[in-house]
Parts: sequence; C-alpha cells; structure tokens
Amino acid sequence: MSRLTAIVLAILMAMVLSVPVASAETDKTAGLFVNLTSDDTWGAAKAISFAHQRVLKGGHSPVAIWLNVRGVYLADKKRPSHVHGLMRSQNLSIQDMLTAFMADGGRVIMCAACSKAAGLTLEDYIDGVEMGSWTLVESLLFDPAVKTLSW
Repeated sequence: MSRLTAIVLAILMAMVLSVPVASAETDKTAGLFVNLTSDDTWGAAKAISFAHQRVLKGGHSPVAIWLNVRGVYLADKKRPSHVHGLMRSQNLSIQDMLTAFMADGGRVIMCAACSKAAGLTLEDYIDGVEMGSWTLVESLLFDPAVKTLSW
C-alpha cells in the first residue's frame, strides 16, 4: 500500500470514528400522524402495519391514521379488501387491520369532505373510526410532539 493511500485511509477512519453514534433511546412521548390518501391495499397494509406494529406497539402516543382522498374507501365496511405481498401471511383484511389498530389505542380519522365526495357517512365505516374536523386534525398535525408521515 502506498504512503498516500495509507494517509487517506487513516483520515477516513478518523472521520468515521468521530461521528457521534445515535442514542438507542427514543422519545416515546412523540406521536405519529399518518396521512394515508390511497385505497391501494398493498400500500395501505404497510402503512397500517407500520403505524400499529412499530410505532403504537413501540410505545409512541398518540398514533393516528388520517384517511383522506381515496383512502376513505379503506374503512368502508361494505367494501371487501385483501392484503398483498408480505402482509398476506397474516390473512387480515384492511378493515381487520384498522380495527386491531384502534383496539390497541390507535386512532383512525376520516376526512369529512372526502367522505362526502365519496358518498360515505360515519354509518358506512367500520366501528371506531372518527369523522374528522379541522379542530381534530389541527390538534394532531400541528402538535410539536407529533411527526407526520405520508403514505
């Protein structure tokens, strides 16, 4: 190995070793607001599973899924769904996944305007969902302790 290569490697190694390592501790008081706009069941299953299995069961609170645009169809109790890909082994519908999420303390909030545009009312949705209002959405979306993730 040439002298120049050895010097470059030493500098790179020093740079790597000087980078601070992220703490394993996570702020469990931080919540998550998932903005879910699609009725694609594969993407929805991943979003719901992440919010439920990783975030909510990881101790974070509050955890809410905001169903808007075509996402409102996911909670329609008259609309059957299935789960694609890696989520298929659990053999749960999207409605089953949302129900389990809410049973563990998660919140599923519907966009009122999108629901109206889709011709859906609160009675059309699975039990436990909340019809959203600006006050409700604003309280989560602009809470400094809540992160937002769009799916």
